[in-house]
Amino acid sequence: MSFPATFAPPAEVVRDLSADERVRRAFRLFGAEAGRIDEEHAAITQIPAPPFGEAERAAHLRARLRACGLAGAGLDEVGNCVALRRGRHARPLLVLSAHLDTVFPAGTDCAVRREGPRLRAPGIADDGCGLAALMTLARALEECGVETEGSLLFVGTVGEEGEGDLRGVRHLLTRGAWADRADAFISIDGPGLERITHAALASRRYRVRCRGAGGHSWGDFGNANPVHAVGRAVARLAAYPAPRRPRTTFNVGRVEGGTGVNVIPREAAMDVDLRSESAEELARLDAYFRRAAREAADDENAARRHSTPPLELEIKLIGDRPGGRTPPEHPLVRLAVEATRSVGAAAHLDCSSTDSNIAISMGLPAVTVGAGGTAGHTHTTDEWYDPRGRDLGLRRALLLALGTVGLA
Repeated sequence: MSFPATFAPPAEVVRDLSADERVRRAFRLFGAEAGRIDEEHAAITQIPAPPFGEAERAAHLRARLRACGLAGAGLDEVGNCVALRRGRHARPLLVLSAHLDTVFPAGTDCAVRREGPRLRAPGIADDGCGLAALMTLARALEECGVETEGSLLFVGTVGEEGEGDLRGVRHLLTRGAWADRADAFISIDGPGLERITHAALASRRYRVRCRGAGGHSWGDFGNANPVHAVGRAVARLAAYPAPRRPRTTFNVGRVEGGTGVNVIPREAAMDVDLRSESAEELARLDAYFRRAAREAADDENAARRHSTPPLELEIKLIGDRPGGRTPPEHPLVRLAVEATRSVGAAAHLDCSSTDSNIAISMGLPAVTVGAGGTAGHTHTTDEWYDPRGRDLGLRRALLLALGTVGLA
């Protein structure tokens, strides 16, 4: 058996699933147990999961999935939480994922505060609501007696954000025990109902570092200045004529260096993010940026006082996310559209950078969808999530999963 489990038109699949009493019981559970879902959401969100520090949250997810009947839930070599729910057949195998990590560093206060209907905490929406959806879907399938034709692999991935560079899903699909075994991939990431991410936004990320002799701002004036070189590079990048179509962006997200106002620094660094909907345009932007960084260092070296040492330049690639897309006419995308319509939302196909990037780049059908509800101030310590409408997101996700693997 291969994807999809059924070749019926997506509208018929969604209609038939929605009429099944087991599925309807699950729908009722999503509404009746809203308070419990909020509690489970808060419990996992308040466990810090900084970049490369997701172990405690992964262990919590493993315990919750085991409590949902997935006794074999465990952690893989890189820290992903992985749990198989067997169907009548091993295939098709659908990976249903959410990411464990947040953008917030170790030491961030992740306590969840309740403000009316809203839950407020760093990471409560990205991707606390996705993790809550995974746990709720696993529990609903078990408690409502839903048996599937194909199998479901529930995964909480590490390293989705920032310098994690999709390391969790990359390992899962290319090197781990489940490599080459998945037939489709669905990521639940963030809030909302309308968004269906079927196109993977390619990106490249760099850390640029300049090192020099340093010195006193007066007595050693004329020594090559690493901060000046980084500034020259920023100015060059800011002048790049990024096209609007295909959409292409660049960002200098962090600049650091120096110890005092009257000190020529020994070192300066910057982190740069480059993105484009087009692989060709990204390649052009990438080449321009690397050339701009070298020329900036060369210009600073050319302006230095005679006999003083030149700057050393290091350009290090710290992130490389592949692009691609699952075609809009693919059965998985059409199924996602119909499932979205069935809960009263208007489907919007979009392009973004998510765990689905790896699956899409490998030719696996993949989409990323929201968990329902609304959110704001994402990636800030003031992040909030409003769970009103969450039940619709859970319905959509359940229909999408069951439509992919088949209801027994």
